[in-house]
Amino acid sequence: MKKIWDRYSYAILLIILSCAVAFMLSIRFNADVEEKFLTITVSEGDSLWKISNQYADQHSYSNDEFVSWVKQHNEINGDRIYPGEEITIPVNYEVGSMTEYASAAGE
Repeated sequence: MKKIWDRYSYAILLIILSCAVAFMLSIRFNADVEEKFLTITVSEGDSLWKISNQYADQHSYSNDEFVSWVKQHNEINGDRIYPGEEITIPVNYEVGSMTEYASAAGE
């Protein structure tokens, strides 16, 4: 075991250091996007797919992932939603992003 450590210690330390840095960077960059939830009331003619498209710029899911998320978290069985029903959907926003301040620029 000592021979292996003596021969590959630099490589082992480099791999461990690389993994630690990658982990810290992934935490840092994932912390910039925070998931929030929005409760909406279903209107006549709405479907989960339409709602996904309507809020596409506010979530980071594909349409299939969005629909699955909404079904799971709202305990929806099947593919039907009904007018007047309230559902919770995920929306993302970037913490400290320029888009938060864009509306204040013109004031």
